[in-house]
Amino acid sequence: MIDFGLDFAEVQRIVLTALAEDLGTPPRDVTSEATIPAGQVDTAELVARADGVVAGLPVAAEVFAVTSQGRAEFQQIAGEGDRVGRGDVLAVVTGPTRALLTAERTALNLISRLSGVATHTRRWADQLAGSKATVLDTRKTTPGLRSLEKYAVRVGGGTNKRMGLYDVAMIKDNHKLAAGGITAAYRLVRETFPEVAVQVEVTTLAEAREAVAAGATFLLCDNMTPELLAEVVAAIGGRAELEATGNLTLATAAAYAATGVDFLSVGGLTHSSPILDIALDLRAR
Repeated sequence: MIDFGLDFAEVQRIVLTALAEDLGTPPRDVTSEATIPAGQVDTAELVARADGVVAGLPVAAEVFAVTSQGRAEFQQIAGEGDRVGRGDVLAVVTGPTRALLTAERTALNLISRLSGVATHTRRWADQLAGSKATVLDTRKTTPGLRSLEKYAVRVGGGTNKRMGLYDVAMIKDNHKLAAGGITAAYRLVRETFPEVAVQVEVTTLAEAREAVAAGATFLLCDNMTPELLAEVVAAIGGRAELEATGNLTLATAAAYAATGVDFLSVGGLTHSSPILDIALDLRAR
């Protein structure tokens, strides 16, 4: 089984926050407590309602573990990153019925969201297959869910860019304007944070040449046509990694990849992916 680097501490934080939001203070599920005997035990199945790529089953397992206080048994059937079809059983969980139904919506919200991101990412990865280009995500994530959404991108076959403002410097238009240009901005970042990787956004061939001359080894080629991007690839000649970004679509992905660019970054992987419809079905008693 592939290890996609799930941060379990983040899983616990997010699950507890999501359950607290759903259960209120004091925590309670009034419907389940009123209608289901405390000692009742049942088995339920997580079932795909559409074709896609599954991600987040360990996250769902943690939701059931919390609501059941560790008494639920979670059997994972599908693997992270598996392509699944409508009607496929992804996991089977047995435990106190109240706990299963209390966990239901939170577990489904998380796994459906993450599987949607993985499914969308896989479409991009498939579109780029055979080229040197890799699809990257961005910081356009749901507040509080960045670590899980970026995990889902990895599960889907994509690659994470920077995790936040702290690990990679990205010099964009406003930074260039405020600092007095590309060369000045790059120099200031290098002097202030010499250990941090620096990426520079460029929109023209002239800016690309200036950035590389300043020392940049990673360029974001923003809103360029495939023709202009091909010129940049030829001019830079491997002196910097190149990323195409801005208004990319699945329909144009192959044309951009054919330029020889290293990466295509797609904010839509995390900000516009539809969920993968997944349900929790109790088995008949």
